[in-house]
Amino acid sequence: MFKISLAAAALATFALAGCSDPYYGGGNSPTNSAAMRTIGGAAAGAVIADATGGSKTKGALIGAVAGGVSCGVPGLPACY
Repeated sequence: MFKISLAAAALATFALAGCSDPYYGGGNSPTNSAAMRTIGGAAAGAVIADATGGSKTKGALIGAVAGGVSCGVPGLPACY
């Protein structure tokens, strides 16, 4: 039961994350910084790892790296 509610919370988080507009305020939105992407990636990685039975620490580390690197991915808005 706990894993189902945790997975539902993760799904809701990802659904709400799509509502943020990185172009709001001329692209200088606080949600469009490298720090926020890194923290968000770490949180998402830990939640996904916990829901799938993996190590939360490893999941957070992988998520943080993925979130931080996403600033340089072509096609995504650049971080400020």
